[in-house]
Amino acid sequence: MFKDLVYKTRSYRRFDQRVAIGLDTLRELIDLARHSASAGNRQPLKYILVADAATCARIFPHTRWAGALPDWGGPVEGERPTAYIVILLDTEISEGVGHDVGIAAQSIMLGATEKGLGGCMLGAIDRPRLRKVLNVPERYEISLLLALGKPIEKVVITDLAPGGSTNYYRDENQVHYVPKRTLNELIWSEF
Repeated sequence: MFKDLVYKTRSYRRFDQRVAIGLDTLRELIDLARHSASAGNRQPLKYILVADAATCARIFPHTRWAGALPDWGGPVEGERPTAYIVILLDTEISEGVGHDVGIAAQSIMLGATEKGLGGCMLGAIDRPRLRKVLNVPERYEISLLLALGKPIEKVVITDLAPGGSTNYYRDENQVHYVPKRTLNELIWSEF
């Protein structure tokens, strides 16, 4: 059921690094993005697929993982992503990504979840260094980095208490909690 797929598609930050993801799987995920909506049907997004362990290791130092967890430096060796998808904007096709990057990224993440995988959309990345690591030509802007792997953490959605913080947090067992505003708080008006 689609609702279950959406509820299971969370931001996972710890993975079983022994579980590799092949390029064929990444290509299938990009095909989902390819079939998703694009503003004006311009289709300005391009993708770099990374399944090679050595390249994943070169990408990792240029990522930032959890702003709400300042004492956590990100996944440790053995819990790092085994694949990445870099979403690029081809500036010769469009000057901005608009909503395309979000639509494509969510399609990819839903597809990953359906395959028993998980991931995290990373916007906090060192773009200049990542550009060098991957040899990305200047015509492409690095929009978003999707880190993928086999999740090994539990993520629990909780209702946000009135006046509470939206910051996610972890308990002593490393269960990751994500407070969400209630449906009634989100609906501003009904006619």
